[in-house]
Amino acid sequence: MNKVALITGASRGIGFEIANSLFQSGFHVIVASSSFPESTKDKFKSIFGENHTYVYGDIKDSSVRSLFLTEIKKLGRIDILVNNAGIAPPVRKDILETSEESFDLVLDTNLKATFFLTQAVANFMIAKKKDLLDFSPRIINIGSMSAYTSSTSRGEYCISKAGVSMVTALFADRLAEYDIPVFEIRPGIIKTDMTSAVSSKYDKLIAEGLTPTRRWGEPSDIAKIVASISGGAFDFSTGQIFNADGGFHLRRL
Repeated sequence: MNKVALITGASRGIGFEIANSLFQSGFHVIVASSSFPESTKDKFKSIFGENHTYVYGDIKDSSVRSLFLTEIKKLGRIDILVNNAGIAPPVRKDILETSEESFDLVLDTNLKATFFLTQAVANFMIAKKKDLLDFSPRIINIGSMSAYTSSTSRGEYCISKAGVSMVTALFADRLAEYDIPVFEIRPGIIKTDMTSAVSSKYDKLIAEGLTPTRRWGEPSDIAKIVASISGGAFDFSTGQIFNADGGFHLRRL
């Protein structure tokens, strides 16, 4: 039986690179997306063939999260959960003008859905620990440098990612007794659709030394970390945060 990985937000960018990397490593990938249902379905089928399950839907909808569990139960196991799905505010606004609608949308998607999907999958992993041999499940949350970096034009996003960091810490603590490690990866400035609208701004900032490593990050930079974690290289480091940001987190004079 192939090992199974669930990757949310897998239609493009970081999520797709993670899914492809795990597929190349021999995982059956459950790829979840709420974007472009028909074209995404065809894309997944052409690349992953029969070794994938496609789930369409918005993760902030509890019925969609239940559907993930249904598919996991059909496959009989879940070895890797990658909570990658996330959104930016539909409109960037100063925090003095942020609407409740935008706040709720971003936190429901980025934080609440991450918490409750992790809860559901963790309970399944715990149950399967009793039944399966060669079973070392792991959970990976894709956070952001925005967890600790103030950006007052998108405060709801920063708050959501700070919350994801606490979700990581809480589940790393709670699941340690079951030997289920939980990790967080904090991408920095990564070349994706989400950052395309501000590419010229960041081209200039990176060239001027905003990040010690003077290049954009690529989705593959994140996928390589996921592959290492998934291979068991860091199982004794539960709760560890991996900064994938070209050194942005360093405090420099």
